[in-house]
Amino acid sequence: MMPLTASAAPARPWRSFALRGLKVLLIGTGIALVFTLASPQRLGTSLAYALPITFGCWFFIDAGRLLAARWANRRSTTANPQWPGWPWMTLVLLVGTVLGYQSGHSVGNLLTGQSAPGLLFEGPARALSLVLISLVPGVAATWFFYTRGRLAATEARAQEAQRHATQAKLRLLESQLEPHMLFNTLANLRVLIALDPPRAQAMLDQLIAYLRATLTASRTGQHALSAEFSRIADYLALMKVRMGDRLQTRLALPDELADLPVPALLLQPLVENCIRHGLEPSIDGGRIELTAARESDALVLSVRDTGVGLAQPSVDGTRFGLQQVRERLAVLYGERASLSLAAAGDAEGGTIAVIRLPVAP
Repeated sequence: MMPLTASAAPARPWRSFALRGLKVLLIGTGIALVFTLASPQRLGTSLAYALPITFGCWFFIDAGRLLAARWANRRSTTANPQWPGWPWMTLVLLVGTVLGYQSGHSVGNLLTGQSAPGLLFEGPARALSLVLISLVPGVAATWFFYTRGRLAATEARAQEAQRHATQAKLRLLESQLEPHMLFNTLANLRVLIALDPPRAQAMLDQLIAYLRATLTASRTGQHALSAEFSRIADYLALMKVRMGDRLQTRLALPDELADLPVPALLLQPLVENCIRHGLEPSIDGGRIELTAARESDALVLSVRDTGVGLAQPSVDGTRFGLQQVRERLAVLYGERASLSLAAAGDAEGGTIAVIRLPVAP
């Protein structure tokens, strides 16, 4: 007898039911071979009785399990829709074994032309022994698939808990990232108010527009790469008010990559690092370049500045933005994504940060 499963409900339970029936026929064939080898009974006769009895016991037990589970769990939204519980399952095993054996034995008589008495016409002692023998594989299979189902359910709950933990960690990282950017901007605005009030007013207006545009993006898990570039353009426009001609920008996004999904505000801390650690320490400022390209199954995002480069000591030494980006990539993609930081290898100098992440459809 085959799967009397307590595992989670498959998408098509009756299709799974039919597949289990086909497997039962193979088991019945094996039982017939065992009987033939252990007794003088011919293989054809063994098959004529073993296949119908095995199939009959499985059919009534497995169908009874599904029907009992539907009845027992009709008012529950959390119970396993394919497992009725042990009290119901015990009753199903007893009734299904008797019905399956008797019906399969009758089919065997028809196939062989014999008139051997069935289970209901045997003496009490022999009938009880036949029921117990027939129950052994049914109980064993029920216990096996019940424990396997419990293990599968436990693993599913563990995976669900891990998924929620991952989402919570991402939210925490994002909540840390947004104040970091905002506090840096407000600190710059405070200095500018004392030095150049009109430019401070323009910067405040740009900050309000930027926060309004990025509020939705910061609350979503991901958005299109074009939206990411737009948010960076807004941020650079905000910094342009403060830095003037000391800040030059170039953003290059191929049209075929515009709709690819990426984590929201992923590039923000890298661009902020370019300004804080690359351009601000330089008297002449410099240029920030943001580019996107596809290499096989990887999306490559590059953030480059022409500032003082990696040889210049960090202003605060924390590298907060790089840490945040690495942690987000690790949580979202594991080893499939990476962030590298290196000196730009040309005459203009500066630093280049490169993110590689798998291309999502």
